[in-house]
Amino acid sequence: MSDNQIFKVIFHNQSKVYEIYAQNVDHGIMFGFIEVEELIFGEKTSLVVDPTEESLKNEFEGVKRTYIPMHSIIRIDEVTKEGTAKITETSNNGSNVMPFPVYTKSSDSD
Repeated sequence: MSDNQIFKVIFHNQSKVYEIYAQNVDHGIMFGFIEVEELIFGEKTSLVVDPTEESLKNEFEGVKRTYIPMHSIIRIDEVTKEGTAKITETSNNGSNVMPFPVYTKSSDSD
């Protein structure tokens, strides 16, 4: 892949929708996961800082590569330039679309 490619990856994570930008997206070596690496975040060039982008930057600080479950992916786009990474709360108010259920194992069930 070319170094100048930028991908926008939108996915569900714990009842929130994440939108991140990366230079490399691949099916990866783990079955059922999308490999996202070289995450891109805006530079602090102004006094105005977006709190959601900062929280994403802190969450992914030190992460070289992340693996996102395939069923959590909403959309992957190749874009011409990066935008602002963000986290959005999800709500089903007035919507007839239900998110795919995600199984989480309870620690009490062992």
